[in-house]
Amino acid sequence: MTRLAALTHDDLDDDQRALWQHLTTGPRADPDRPHGGLAGDDGALIGPFNALLYSPKIGDLAQELGGALRFHSSLPRDLQEIAILAVGGHWRANFEFWAHARMAVQNGVPQAAVDAIHRGRRPEFDDPRQEAAYAFADELIQHRRVRQSAYDALKSLIGERGLFDLVTTMGYYSMVSMSLNVFEVGMPPGIEPPYPD
Repeated sequence: MTRLAALTHDDLDDDQRALWQHLTTGPRADPDRPHGGLAGDDGALIGPFNALLYSPKIGDLAQELGGALRFHSSLPRDLQEIAILAVGGHWRANFEFWAHARMAVQNGVPQAAVDAIHRGRRPEFDDPRQEAAYAFADELIQHRRVRQSAYDALKSLIGERGLFDLVTTMGYYSMVSMSLNVFEVGMPPGIEPPYPD
């Protein structure tokens, strides 16, 4: 049960309606489903999106950053999803980890690696890019810094723009994970949380 009331479209003021429109018609949305597939059976937005409506100006900027990171990043999707899973696993953010575990596998991250991250273990990768991205993300999470060797290893594979995009992705999904945890955002009906309390 979420700590924030689930807002439906009828509950919203003009700024909130504008944000709802941006979310439900933007790049995350499925144009063939009501509300872009981002609303649950109760008519409220699922996952982190309901919380954004409580501060629509900041929420709109946040969703715009999230959309830019997801759909306009220089990072290959597999590396992006590894970074997101590292953050989601660190925060034990149920909705985030569940949603991105599926995306990670769809984008070429081995299921065994996803399972290892979920269990808090170091995953094994055959792909050196994936290994370097995970090592960088894990080191940043665990030590709040990255050694020059980890920096150089990933920079040689994705360049400085890629490094910036990866670090920014981790920061954004840390914000999302904190929001999911603080507001106790639940899972979709019938889905077990990856990190039950």
